[in-house]
Amino acid sequence: MMRFGCGAHVMGHGHNSRTKQSEGGSNTDLRWIAPESAIDPVCGITVHTNAAKSAVHDGHVFYFCSRECRERFEAAPDTYLNQETATLETGEAVHG
Repeated sequence: MMRFGCGAHVMGHGHNSRTKQSEGGSNTDLRWIAPESAIDPVCGITVHTNAAKSAVHDGHVFYFCSRECRERFEAAPDTYLNQETATLETGEAVHG
């Protein structure tokens, strides 16, 4: 699991002020923009991503309503991802 730190790394900036162009790379900055809201995969609550806890699993960012939900997800992510898939197929809410 990876958690986001200061935010600079999430936006691809890091802590130094050098650009990729000065390192011989492209000057094109790829930026990831979080959605405004997301569903907590543990409890099914809709959360505003700017205030949510987050974690990355298998290249995907997941948002949580609380530290507890994030920790439960990190302990067994496949359990909650399987529930999320079942919820999408049946339309039933997931309650953690």
